[in-house]
Amino acid sequence: MTPPPPWPGERPALRRAAFLLLCLVAALPLLALLWRVLAPGGWTGWEVAIAALYVGTLPWTAICVANSLIGLVLLLAKADAPAFLVPQVAAVPAGPRLRTAIAVCIRNEAMETVLPPLARLLDGLEAAGEGGRFTLWFLSDTRDPEHAAEEDAAIAAFAAQRAGGISIRHRRRAGNAGFKAGNVMDFMDHHAGDHDLALMLDADSEMSAAAVLRLVRGMEADPRLALIQQLIVGRPAPRAFPRLFQYGMRAGMRAWATGQGWWQLDDGPYWGHNAILRIAPFREHARLAPLPDGSAILSHDQVEAVRLHAAGWRVRCLPAEEGSLEGNPPALPEFLARDVRWGAGNMQYRHLVFRPGLRPMGRWQLAQAMLLFLCAPLWVGMLLAAVGNGLTGGGAATPMGALAALLALTWLGNAAPKLCGFAELLLRPDRAAPYGGCAAVLRGAAAEILFSLLMEPVSLVNKSIALGRLALGARDGWAPQNREDRGVAWADAARLLWPHTLLGLGCAAALAGVSLSSLLLALPFLAGPVLAVPLCVWTAAPGFSDWLRRHRIAATPEELAALRPATALGTAQAPMAPGGAGAQDAPHHV
Repeated sequence: MTPPPPWPGERPALRRAAFLLLCLVAALPLLALLWRVLAPGGWTGWEVAIAALYVGTLPWTAICVANSLIGLVLLLAKADAPAFLVPQVAAVPAGPRLRTAIAVCIRNEAMETVLPPLARLLDGLEAAGEGGRFTLWFLSDTRDPEHAAEEDAAIAAFAAQRAGGISIRHRRRAGNAGFKAGNVMDFMDHHAGDHDLALMLDADSEMSAAAVLRLVRGMEADPRLALIQQLIVGRPAPRAFPRLFQYGMRAGMRAWATGQGWWQLDDGPYWGHNAILRIAPFREHARLAPLPDGSAILSHDQVEAVRLHAAGWRVRCLPAEEGSLEGNPPALPEFLARDVRWGAGNMQYRHLVFRPGLRPMGRWQLAQAMLLFLCAPLWVGMLLAAVGNGLTGGGAATPMGALAALLALTWLGNAAPKLCGFAELLLRPDRAAPYGGCAAVLRGAAAEILFSLLMEPVSLVNKSIALGRLALGARDGWAPQNREDRGVAWADAARLLWPHTLLGLGCAAALAGVSLSSLLLALPFLAGPVLAVPLCVWTAAPGFSDWLRRHRIAATPEELAALRPATALGTAQAPMAPGGAGAQDAPHHV
């Protein structure tokens, strides 16, 4: 199938040229400043290494700046930036009304947390008079017999409470070949025949009926549209770690996804959930073969999107927050474990990026996904090279003012997505109001920036260790996730984070022996590893978490809406409303 023509008014080639030009505008001054920092006094071997490693990270920094600035302009200039980027959601449906399977992938989940958000979604769809167009499917890969029995009982009781409305069905595979991608394709091969679309949800996903119906309308308006991925924000979290993490991630992803959507257009991403897809082309073109060594593709979602692009189908990203949520890791250990899983999956793309038949944008996206993780060892290598340079006297001629400027501008470039997201709220007080106003946004932003300055270097060190283990042949698989809130004991944190702490202390001691200015300039990177253990414990501690909640620091619109009387809740806060029992059919176990 040939690629679809551009949507009226869109000029993909021009937009992509503008994006690349903006990347160059961001990168070239940093390169010039890098030369100014390293060239005085001649080049040592350590400085050559620093320059090469920095140049390796520069594409990611430039992408952050370009996406964020484009996104900020669109968010400020357009009354409805998401509809501008995915005009199908505001267009008149062009074809027949389509039937949708709500597909929820589960594996060893706590069903008492999975079912309430689904109840709210089904209630909303039925209240809108659209229940007849949907079926809820539980796609289980649970293997443990005890978990399976509990899962069966919970789903049966859920369906019995809702008998008479949207049909609820439940199937469990005999094996779990291909992990989640295999689970989904098995459903499409054997159970999706009477549906046109599939709304993909994870066990911790939450979507409102209004958001889902908007996605369905978009699919009905464009028969060449294979998939719409909606932006996903974090659900209100009781613990400090996910609370602070998702506050910055939310701001950053809004600006990033808006800017990226402007130039990627029909070659958008897929993140595996909180998305709607057209079953027929997905089943035909997104089936994933094992890798050459026989292993399954772990980070399957972006590969599926790339295959849809190559087959001539549109894939769009809708950068709208309303009604699309997920859970985040409850503490630093779970966050680092998720990074390890994602890194292992993304690095598999090296087997795929040069395969024939892909479009240039698809190759770009696979390479960009790998770059996200490859930058970590480059940054750690840069730190070690800087320490080596200082210990051997190579930094004696380095202009400290220029070095400080380079470090500050590089941080600003990499932090540009969330800084632009915060700037949008501060420049548009009406958009800051759901967060508690501009002063609350500033408090939350300050807390999140301090948190990320400590946490991100720990994450970079952890990614570097994980990629090193991967290069040595380690295989960790794709284990079920822990989604439960918990504290972290000091001993557990120390066992996990002693390499990070040792690296931080060693580099700090070495640089302190060089000069105080060297230590101070490295402090933003070293403070996190040195304090990794207390950071892990404190951000999971109930006391600190309760203090943040009481003072509403880094509070999200959904959290604040839930604190208001029920009569004040609007449709945007529907996912946080209490779920009531409606009427449903008994489940069909297949």
